[in-house]
Amino acid sequence: MTEVMYLVKGSRFSGLVNMRYGGSLGDRVVAARDRAFVGRAMERALFRSVLAEQDPAGASVVYLHGPGGIGKSALLRRFALEAREAGRLVVEVDGRTVTATPQDFEHAAGKATCEPGVVLLVDAFEHCHGLEYWLWEQFLPRLPLGGVVVIAGRVAPDPRWVADPGWGDFLHVVPLRNLPPGDAAAFLRVRGVPAGAHHAVLSFTGGNPLALSLAAAVAVQQDAEGSLRAADWSPGGEVIATLLSQVVGDPPSPEHRTALEVCAQAEVTSETLLRAMTGERAAELFAWLRAQPFIESTSSGLFPHDVVREVLVADLRWRDPDEFAALRGRMHQYLLGRVREVPAAQMLQAMQALMYLQRDVGAAGHVSDTFEGHPFGLVRELPCTPADQERVVELVHEAEGAESAAIARFWLDRQPEAFKVYRSTRTDDIVACSAWLQFNGPEGEDVDPVVAAAWAHARADKPLRAGEHIAIARFDVDPQAYQRPSASNTLAKWRAMGEIIRADHLAWSFNVMRDDGFWNGYLERSEMLAIDARPAVGHHGYRLSAHDWRTQPVMAWMAERHEALLTGAGAVTSPGGTAQERAGHVVLSRSEFDAAVRDALRALWWPGQLARNPLSRTRRVAEHGQGLHDALLHAIDTLPDERGGEKRHHVVMTTYSKAAPTQEAAARRLGMSFSTYRRHLAAAVKHVSDVMWGHELNGAPFLPADRDRDRNGSV
Repeated sequence: MTEVMYLVKGSRFSGLVNMRYGGSLGDRVVAARDRAFVGRAMERALFRSVLAEQDPAGASVVYLHGPGGIGKSALLRRFALEAREAGRLVVEVDGRTVTATPQDFEHAAGKATCEPGVVLLVDAFEHCHGLEYWLWEQFLPRLPLGGVVVIAGRVAPDPRWVADPGWGDFLHVVPLRNLPPGDAAAFLRVRGVPAGAHHAVLSFTGGNPLALSLAAAVAVQQDAEGSLRAADWSPGGEVIATLLSQVVGDPPSPEHRTALEVCAQAEVTSETLLRAMTGERAAELFAWLRAQPFIESTSSGLFPHDVVREVLVADLRWRDPDEFAALRGRMHQYLLGRVREVPAAQMLQAMQALMYLQRDVGAAGHVSDTFEGHPFGLVRELPCTPADQERVVELVHEAEGAESAAIARFWLDRQPEAFKVYRSTRTDDIVACSAWLQFNGPEGEDVDPVVAAAWAHARADKPLRAGEHIAIARFDVDPQAYQRPSASNTLAKWRAMGEIIRADHLAWSFNVMRDDGFWNGYLERSEMLAIDARPAVGHHGYRLSAHDWRTQPVMAWMAERHEALLTGAGAVTSPGGTAQERAGHVVLSRSEFDAAVRDALRALWWPGQLARNPLSRTRRVAEHGQGLHDALLHAIDTLPDERGGEKRHHVVMTTYSKAAPTQEAAARRLGMSFSTYRRHLAAAVKHVSDVMWGHELNGAPFLPADRDRDRNGSV
């Protein structure tokens, strides 16, 4: 048998314990902890340098601080082992077991006040934080020279001591962070966690040592029982409850808990966001959040450590799924409004905050699979300046060929403001570009087959009305990751969605992708449906996906899509039917419009049937404050203005009055042969439809009635 020897902390002698021949259970626990310890190389190097200080005047204080579960106690245990191995006397004080009075603290510190070279380790100092002034002003100055003090607590030291020139040469303040990925993975290997579960465990824990320990224990147990599906590992209720208790603690009030839950779900929490979610106590709650040891501050606001974020979200989702959905919904509406309201220069940051809220929802995780999570760390989006245009043409030529490059140059000359460039944050080189082309009318169809296909689809299906425009996401080009998820691709898609959210009177938007099928699922789930045309530029075919934003306002569409993602649906499938049928307004093709006019004339004097006609929800009716009944009568009143119109006017009014139950009866009342009657009726109905269609397209107001009529249906 191989003889294994371990240095044991806390025994009555400094030396080695032979694990082959015995020792206490405590000795074995210490040895197991020693074997499982990984990482903290920087902190251990600092401690060793302090221990090795030869200058007798070099007494040092190391102050470790970090949230619960970050590994402060484990690191202090490691320091104790190394100090004893170096021949130092080690005195340990645990703030959890010491009464927070000067007398009890001094009693616990024992020989630290009189033994040269002593190493004093104080753990859980947050439990006796009221002694901080006394500690710095009275206790620590009395320690012998050459000693080392390590204090560990959840809260950083008072800035006055850090700035005090008297302590400046002796104080090392060390914020303790999560283990980096390499160390965290090593921890899991030491604990025997199956390799297939590493990614899921690391994603949940973020490298938090306590979370790693708990998750590893669960994963190993599940593996031993044969119940672990490694790729699907998730923390159980006991893990979450323990982490909440140890890391977060008990919030002072329900409002404080809500503030935590908002902070956990938002990418960054500002006081403004907190006010929108919690009301007038926002300033107080924000200050409380800011003081928590597991909360970090940035120039944009506050965010929690990864494991805190994960456990708070998981706990609320499990404990109160209705409140989880309601809070997410309120946050989504607020962040969606921010995208529309912020200055144009801040739009992408607002989009990032909105998309972050959807990072963990959606069918098969398609939101996280489609977008680069932190694109701003890799590229910067900037307007395309005249000096950048040649580089844009080069990028398009490299990715799509000479024909496409010539088209890009054409649009750069006509819509230079539509183009954006993406500069690498590492090299500052332009590595990608995109364009958001906008049109109020046909342009460039003879030059750009893609734009021509978009216009052909819009004209054939549901043409533009007056004041409307279309937009085309064009030239999404990154030669190194062409039309695949990347930082520039993510920002280009956020840009396009942000422009749609901010647009007024946008009729159609089109996405342009290489026709290889990669984006089909994402576009279909987003209700960006492929059009029939497959335009080609040079040797490449392209796929256009279109959405008509007149059928449903974008804000309502975004809210509906968020709800569908939250419930796990792959696409927006509300029970009310298609998006057009659910919308407040409908947009009809010409054939649909003509059919609706014919149906409406047959129901002219039947209000209930008219109310169900799709024409009653078209822009022409909705925007001018009159009902479909009056709109039809005004169109009919234009018949006498054309040649033969008086006769056609009588034909329409007789046919669609209550007095004529059939067309044959209407022909007899008018004294016409049935064939003559049908010819006049068809011409009259076509005229009425033409007039209403023209008004639908150009947005003209209703024409005033220029003759009296019997409003009860008689001629």
